[in-house]
Amino acid sequence: MKTAAKDTRATRATRAVRTPGGFSVRLDVRALTVVVLLLVAALAASVLLIGTGDFPIPAGDVLRTLVGDGNAGQEFIVNELRLPRVLVGLLVGASLGLGGALFQALSRNPLGSPDILGLGQGATAGALVVIVVFSGGSGQVTVGALAGGLGTGLAIYLLAWKRGVHGYRLVLVGIGMSAIMTAVNGYLLTKADLVDAARALVWMTGSLSGRDWAQVWPLLWLCAVLVPFVLVSARDLRMMEMGDDVSYALGVRVERVRLLLMLSAVLLTAAATAAAGPVSFVALTAPQLARRLTRSPGPNLLPSLCMGAALLVTADWVSQQVFGADQMPVGVVTGVLGGLYLLWLLVTERRAGRI
Repeated sequence: MKTAAKDTRATRATRAVRTPGGFSVRLDVRALTVVVLLLVAALAASVLLIGTGDFPIPAGDVLRTLVGDGNAGQEFIVNELRLPRVLVGLLVGASLGLGGALFQALSRNPLGSPDILGLGQGATAGALVVIVVFSGGSGQVTVGALAGGLGTGLAIYLLAWKRGVHGYRLVLVGIGMSAIMTAVNGYLLTKADLVDAARALVWMTGSLSGRDWAQVWPLLWLCAVLVPFVLVSARDLRMMEMGDDVSYALGVRVERVRLLLMLSAVLLTAAATAAAGPVSFVALTAPQLARRLTRSPGPNLLPSLCMGAALLVTADWVSQQVFGADQMPVGVVTGVLGGLYLLWLLVTERRAGRI
């Protein structure tokens, strides 16, 4: 009787949708509900964040201004000053959440996130080289962060390769690479003059302050290309969680898919770091929180994306409410919350006998 009840609940929780072309898609009702609620939470936090600052704007006026019905002052504040910052926050959070879900699925380890694997530190090293060595501008810092993140990701992949890339090897190599990049960053800071060091430290904190449309468009185009590709690859990624041998038997080109998805995750993480600095722990916590909300196996790519966006804009809004406008960078808030979550995760994994 209990087994029959469980099967009935599972059937009710999942729906099969057939298209006129003969394709069928299974929809997890709970996961879809979680995605919708996270999107609503992210949009609500975004409206509140746009209205927060030295010149507060009620949420109703923010919505009217966004549809073109505000006065000249509100349109300037909303559309030119605050909307780009919020869009960067949404895109950075979504990129980190999706990148973290990919790395955790590929490594089959809840600690397999860009924060732990050293990709954020690698992107930071690229940006510091531009700031400290070449005294480059913001555009050059963005390019340097992208190059540093991509180079670090390539190095991790090559060092972890041994007849394929497997979970714990990837995590261990990433931890070692993170330590190396942290040491490099410390060395670069000691060699910088006072002005460059102060500028580098502000960037390394991770902040949405001062972000404008120049940071929005590159990240938006990158997400427009990579997010659909990653979501389409979710089926292959789900089968790869059963092991390489089973995946090969089911027709999945394991190493090809793994390489493309790792490249996508590295690009998403590096681009997010280039846009807002190394915002801590969003990539680690968003996939795990999404998994606990959906109670669904598999990589949970879309819920992780939505969770990352909601987490980052909510953290920025909380920061401004508690400490005042632009007084506390969002990277500090996510670092504190993420550190507490990491400690809880390590205790939980240890009690379960997985570490």
